[in-house]
Amino acid sequence: MKTTRPMVVVAAALFVGSGLPLDRAQAHQAAHWRTDLLPHEAAASAFITTGGTQGTARGETVTVIAHEAIPDVPGKRLVSLVVDYQPGAGSAAHHHARSAFIYAYVISGAVRSQVDDEPVRVYRVGETWFEKPGAHHRVSANASDIEPARLLAVFIVDAADEQLVTPDPE
Repeated sequence: MKTTRPMVVVAAALFVGSGLPLDRAQAHQAAHWRTDLLPHEAAASAFITTGGTQGTARGETVTVIAHEAIPDVPGKRLVSLVVDYQPGAGSAAHHHARSAFIYAYVISGAVRSQVDDEPVRVYRVGETWFEKPGAHHRVSANASDIEPARLLAVFIVDAADEQLVTPDPE
């Protein structure tokens, strides 16, 4: 897991290039929502709404903001998600799809993350990291108990991989 700042340009292009602020992008994506983009077999406390979000009792909401086949890379697609964490909230430990290469960018707040056997690290606004295909995301949480946090995750994944995240068995 290596932190890099030049990839901020990629995130900005995905975000700004659409010409839509995040809230309009979320509303736009509601019309294109597909339940197979997120883990539809997640913990029993998970729910999916028609607004294109998934939340858990732990105070996490995941919103699909982009989903597109990559035209010059047959069999691959790009999926962008925004993860909103309430203060003190976090995701359950999970694995990503075996084909998923992931770029993560902290939009607001601070996110505590641990992937595979790397040390736990806190990423702040503008900081980024990558996750290799099949990575085990052991920790993904808001680093603050008083402020919310927001994370952009961009997946490059096999078109056939419907489930992007598989929660660890409890």
